[in-house]
Amino acid sequence: MVISPLGDILMKTLNMTTANFGFAVSAYAFSAGISGLMAAGFADKFDRKKLLIFFYTGFIIGTVFCALSTSYMTLLAARIVTGLFGGVIGSVSLAIVTDLFVIHQRGRVMGFIQMAFATSQILGIPVGLYFANNWGWHSAFIMIAVLGALILIAIITQMEPITKHLEVQSDKSPFLHLWHTLSNKRYQVGFASIAFLSVGGFMLQPFGSAFLVNNIHISQLELPMVFFFTGLSVLFIMPLVGKLSDKVSKFKLFAAGSILSIIMILIYTNLTPIPLWEIVVINMILFMGIMSRMIPATTLNTAIPGLEDRGAYMSISSSLQQIAGGIAAVCAGFIIHQKTKTSPLENYDILGYVIAVITLLTVFLIWRVNQLVKSKDHDIKE
Repeated sequence: MVISPLGDILMKTLNMTTANFGFAVSAYAFSAGISGLMAAGFADKFDRKKLLIFFYTGFIIGTVFCALSTSYMTLLAARIVTGLFGGVIGSVSLAIVTDLFVIHQRGRVMGFIQMAFATSQILGIPVGLYFANNWGWHSAFIMIAVLGALILIAIITQMEPITKHLEVQSDKSPFLHLWHTLSNKRYQVGFASIAFLSVGGFMLQPFGSAFLVNNIHISQLELPMVFFFTGLSVLFIMPLVGKLSDKVSKFKLFAAGSILSIIMILIYTNLTPIPLWEIVVINMILFMGIMSRMIPATTLNTAIPGLEDRGAYMSISSSLQQIAGGIAAVCAGFIIHQKTKTSPLENYDILGYVIAVITLLTVFLIWRVNQLVKSKDHDIKE
């Protein structure tokens, strides 16, 4: 996430084209996707706490390598290393949440998890941009590595072992377990929905800061304010959306968030220079729509797998999400064009139309997931 706000600085400092930057973003995603698939076979064979500690440690080391990068190629390599470990963290975290909370409580829990995203917007990104503006972009990665080390210590000392899933394990080899999970037709619907859900974000966000600076004429000093107020709005709305998703139809909430997202994406990608306060308001509403989709969609997706397949399912789902996002970032890099380092981004409006169509497709896919979850609940009650 840190590389997207640094997009304009990195493209200028490391002489990247929009296509190069798209590859820098997607390098992490592709690497994370591959590692997630590799981990899926044995994700349910170990204590989830130990698995989280191992991959989180690797993620911190990879982030340090990013901070030490001096060129586009070394940054690309460092992003690949970081992705190899970071790609499994999200799926393990979701598996832990799913193990500990029943479906009717998960919406609220997911809301609080998404608050971490908002907190990073409020504090992490503005502080990271401040560091980058004053001490170079490397300092933003150093900050993340230091904070990551503190979180790792908290995980080691405060988290209890998560081993309940080990009680329902079969004797299948990791490869057969992976194949069994991949070939399950019910699971495939969930995989497709989550993969497409990530495409829009990976297309829009990587070039967001470059668009604001070069097209909307927001200065590098004003950029942290945009992310700060966006995160602040998300911080307040996420717990409410989480509670709401536990009380109303998760699909209807997702559909409403999708409609809002489409409207705001089309407005955002067609913007011309406007005052700072207007872009802040538009950005706040846009992210409210995006986050209102993520909570119900993720909650529904966690209800699909059985306990014995949960770790593998989450790993595969996260992997396909990352791979789809990587492809999306590369495609966005080729759709968008910038003639010089300071010229406006071209074809950003076309990107908005593409994202709108993909968002409509995800509504249908999440509807299918919703039907599967209803069917599963009905079978359990009988």
